[in-house]
Amino acid sequence: MSTEPESVAEPDAYRQLVGELERINAVQSATDVLSWDQQVMMPEGGTPARSKQLSTLSSLSHELLVEGSVGELLDDLEDTDLSGDQQAVVREVRRQYVRAERVPRDLVEQISEATSEALGAWESARENDDFAEFAPHLEHLVGLKRQYAEYIDPEADPYAVLFADYEPCLPLSQAESILEELRETLVPLIADIRTADAELATDAFDGTYDTDTQEALSREVLELLDYDFDRGRLDVSTHPFTSGNQFDCRVTTRFDKTDPIGALTSTIHEFGHAYYTLGLPDDAFGTPLGDHRNLSVHESQSRLWENHIGRSKAFWELLLPTFTDAFPQADLSAREAYEATNQVYDENFIRVEADELTYHLHIIVRFEIERELIGGELAVVDVPARWNELYEEYLEISPPSDTMGCLQDIHWSHGSFGYFPTYSLGSVMAAQLYAAASEELGGLEANTRDGEFEPLGEWLGENIHQHGQRYETNELVRQATGADFSADAFVEYVTEKYGELYEL
Repeated sequence: MSTEPESVAEPDAYRQLVGELERINAVQSATDVLSWDQQVMMPEGGTPARSKQLSTLSSLSHELLVEGSVGELLDDLEDTDLSGDQQAVVREVRRQYVRAERVPRDLVEQISEATSEALGAWESARENDDFAEFAPHLEHLVGLKRQYAEYIDPEADPYAVLFADYEPCLPLSQAESILEELRETLVPLIADIRTADAELATDAFDGTYDTDTQEALSREVLELLDYDFDRGRLDVSTHPFTSGNQFDCRVTTRFDKTDPIGALTSTIHEFGHAYYTLGLPDDAFGTPLGDHRNLSVHESQSRLWENHIGRSKAFWELLLPTFTDAFPQADLSAREAYEATNQVYDENFIRVEADELTYHLHIIVRFEIERELIGGELAVVDVPARWNELYEEYLEISPPSDTMGCLQDIHWSHGSFGYFPTYSLGSVMAAQLYAAASEELGGLEANTRDGEFEPLGEWLGENIHQHGQRYETNELVRQATGADFSADAFVEYVTEKYGELYEL
């Protein structure tokens, strides 16, 4: 559970606090399983009952945190001599408690029920290409989330309050600064790429690929990367996601018969999430030391495996024989597979199918719309038009439908406003972590080519996974890399990689 010597005895109040945390975590873990089931296996008619079940569990979790003994125990520990690990646990619980204590239980229940109902509405609206079907649910959730933010801090920017749900340790201003640097770097780089003379093998994967075979290949890749199927599983969902804890962490992906790379990169992405979760300390389960730091760090793990491993030339030199065994019709070299996997699209509407560079412009569009929605500057009814306007401005494309536009992501049906920036923050962090691991370990490219992922996995386990929430985000990055969290490594990485690909 800890890497530091523990010389401070465990106070009774701390022991009681951990007991309360374990009870709360048990309820939250049950909620996760029900949510996973709703998105993967539950029959369509189950939504009304599931909404009530999730609402009740959400209310119970909130009640255990704010109406039980947690507050008194935190007060008892205020001036107690604690070890470093104990201080970290108390710090994180106090952060959660202060936020939760300010939000009325009935609002928590309303949000939970509204999100469960919104999920089904979003799935139907997406299938029917009918934003109006989802709009009332989105409007309701925006209103509820504004109330939520107001209760927590009526003086603060409500979007900053919501962002802190997913990234509690970084100020929104730091996130905005990084997003601005990405925009300033990527817009001219993408413009140069679009006018470059290089001819990439962009059509290397053209054709039809059986989805059952794709699923079998995804399982092989997960095994290659050392995913623990004894503590996880692979399923199909509308939107790929990962759910669970260090004892049971499940991944989902989706398949398109014309796009085998989309399934592979999604599967590897979700593996990164699961690998982090499964690497959290078992003996700290139920406490902040056994939980992930935040979504930016979580995303750094998935983007590291997806981009720095799964999209690398070395990985394709490893995977190509397995891929062509599965799909004999694929007549391509590892270099061609690498080029096709890393092409920068002139036209791409779907975030989860975006290339590594334009992906961040997809995030910026969502970030700006969220800010405007929560700030009251944008009406829900105007979301499709605003979405298309920003896509024209940043990506120079106009989505042909709402299904391929503002209805493509699941996040708003969950009420997850403030989530999207963590994707780009995670990508930036991934580059910094991978650069540090490369410098310290050496030979990571050769390891990938040989299918030896253990050295990288152990480095991530030692520097990220084992710490849980011991350190706040900036300190965790400094501990792992010896440098402050910044976009420098990401800028260097994409400039070098895409400069070579497109002969810039």
